[in-house]
Amino acid sequence: MAEKLYFIKTNPVVAKINLYNRLCREETQVLPFLKDDKKTSLELIKKKALDHIDHLSKEELQDLFRWFDATCGTDPEKLKSLVFTHGIDIFHEIPDSLDVQAFHQILSGYEKHFRISLGYKAEAGAFNRFLIYGIFFSGLANEDSRANFHFDYLKSGNKDLYTIAEAAVHEKKSGEFPAAEIHHHFSILYDDTKFYKGNILMLSHL
Repeated sequence: MAEKLYFIKTNPVVAKINLYNRLCREETQVLPFLKDDKKTSLELIKKKALDHIDHLSKEELQDLFRWFDATCGTDPEKLKSLVFTHGIDIFHEIPDSLDVQAFHQILSGYEKHFRISLGYKAEAGAFNRFLIYGIFFSGLANEDSRANFHFDYLKSGNKDLYTIAEAAVHEKKSGEFPAAEIHHHFSILYDDTKFYKGNILMLSHL
């Protein structure tokens, strides 16, 4: 099954009510999807749902997604609707495994250059700066993408990121460039997060 990459905004108020209450009601249904020491794991997840859903670890959120998946079957839209009512908003996804790989490669290059790690949970401002770099990198790597509005619009105010992306592209061989579709994903993600103030969660999902 192909790997997808979900981008998530959370609603801690909704999670505190709906997710916590459902976890309490359906303990026996949730437990099989948790790792070792299942009862302890469930109590930790319930506590984090009450405190702030962003406190969930990547592994805990993946366990919850496996539980929700079992409820929804193979219907991805039903899954998105279900998790949304529990404070988890999948606002964008990269559904193609090759594009997911390209995204991770661009992210890895960015993190290596700046000696940082955005990780599974990124503050929106830091994430948005990476997206601008991604727009430049993917645009420079694919000539047709340079006509994109974001490429020219962002260039004048982010010359440092443009220069770094340009150097990174020059270091690549032509056969190593990502497909043009990844530029489209970076542009959509930028539009969806440029005014957002919370954390962005990045979750791989099969």
